[in-house]
Amino acid sequence: MSEQWRQIADPAVARTYREAGWWSDRMLVDDVRGLARQHPASPAFITPDGRLTWSAYDIAADRLAGVLYEQGEDPGNRVAVVLPDDPGVHIAFLAAEKAGSTIVGVGHRAGERELAHLLARTQATTLISGPVVAGLPVVEAVAQLRAQGCPIARRIEIPAFELDPDGPILVDGEASNAPPIGRETCDERRTRPDDRWLLNSTSGTTGLPKCVVHTQNRWRYFNKLAAANAGLSGDDVFMCALPAPYGFGMWTGHTTPTYLGAPTVLPGRFSVGTVLDLIERERVSVLSCVSTQFIMLLNADDLEERDLSSLRVMFTGGEAIPYQRAVEFEERTGAKVLQFYGSNETGLLSGTCLDDPPERRLRTAGRAVAEMQVRLFDPDSGADVTASGYGQPGCRGPATSIGYYDDPEANRQLFTPDGWMLMGDLCTLDDDGWMAVVGRTSDFIIRGGKNISAPQVEAEVQTHPAVALAAAVAIPDPVFGERVCCYVQLRSGHDLTLAALTEHLLARGVGKELLPEALVLLDPLPISSGGKVAKGDLRADAARRVSEGSLRI
Repeated sequence: MSEQWRQIADPAVARTYREAGWWSDRMLVDDVRGLARQHPASPAFITPDGRLTWSAYDIAADRLAGVLYEQGEDPGNRVAVVLPDDPGVHIAFLAAEKAGSTIVGVGHRAGERELAHLLARTQATTLISGPVVAGLPVVEAVAQLRAQGCPIARRIEIPAFELDPDGPILVDGEASNAPPIGRETCDERRTRPDDRWLLNSTSGTTGLPKCVVHTQNRWRYFNKLAAANAGLSGDDVFMCALPAPYGFGMWTGHTTPTYLGAPTVLPGRFSVGTVLDLIERERVSVLSCVSTQFIMLLNADDLEERDLSSLRVMFTGGEAIPYQRAVEFEERTGAKVLQFYGSNETGLLSGTCLDDPPERRLRTAGRAVAEMQVRLFDPDSGADVTASGYGQPGCRGPATSIGYYDDPEANRQLFTPDGWMLMGDLCTLDDDGWMAVVGRTSDFIIRGGKNISAPQVEAEVQTHPAVALAAAVAIPDPVFGERVCCYVQLRSGHDLTLAALTEHLLARGVGKELLPEALVLLDPLPISSGGKVAKGDLRADAARRVSEGSLRI
């Protein structure tokens, strides 16, 4: 079998990282097999309603991998997975790995336009899902995707595996009788540690989401840092309250717990009551969530009555940690709040540790990781300004992704000409290696830890026939950090309400995360000397309206 499709990571770089002990020759397949043999009845995943053991996890993935193999999926072909955040999505990821397919991980709340874009971009030939996709019955969703140029050849529906690991697997609506993939076939076809293992989406500063190329080895390295920084072990009980396909959810729910042999509690759709119930019931020791989620936990009326004594670490990220609320969380739970600073593309540039001083741990992004070779660049000239201690951070090391899939222009923006991968922030970096985020170069609104592209929101809003010009800006929010506010200049003779705009966007298949949460009609929108909308003026106007109480969500 040709190996050309497999090799994505640069062989010389991969060899260097292995020699340093940062990368490995193991895959999750190896870890799950070993755990299924050594601890067959121990839970791999725990939900509010059931448990999936390591043995059942391995068997269920073999069954689904057998279906992929019988359907003629070639190694390296893209398999799109659109499933809720329950054990089924992890089984689908492991099955694709066993069959040698590249996973296209799509958040199950993605709108139809985003889904069509990602599947067309990746040329995914198989869709693994439940009965509903993008709010439509899967048969209708697939028909629409095909009509938009997505080469979906087959759809596979899987059951709720945590309750019925022997449930039927449907291929185009018919139960499959394919045998589980054999050990020899799996070992010949399966994904390797340096291969193109996963493609997932990330918010770009313009247009629709981009697809990031992941090897599994980058997450093997990430695990080493996480285990060292937080003292993680197989004795921990993890809870992941994050979407599985994205970087934060991937390492805290899919890879690190398995590398350690620890169970993962999956609460499903976030509910404060459910999360608190599960922390108590399962004695969760490591909680992973964005700031919005832990603030919602802090706001629970019955928090004082809860026994959260098992918690020792909370990983949070996606945005700057709200200092006072983080202090409150530590005081009320006894857990320490940690974070890694990075992105879906870079993996990490810095991180905090259990023994860091509280002020450093909660007010900075932690110390730069030596092997990630963090540099600072002038965002205009591209010059290396690391010595100045202020600039746009870039890195080059074992946690980085390969870049964007089939997107040369996006990669030219992501990398410097000599190969440094850039973040969209402005940071300080002191002589002792402590980093702090002090601004942004990219036009993002960070809502609940999720990067929302303001230009993407604007492009969608401007499809409404009443809109002449639109500008999306962030407005502060005590729970979500920021929310999306859209300023609109109307066409002559038209009017517009937020409800009407929302209805229009939903009818276009726009994902709910891109929907404006506040609308301000302004004629004309302020224009800068460069001819662009003066967003600084709009941000100041929005802040004034919020403080006066005239702009509410």
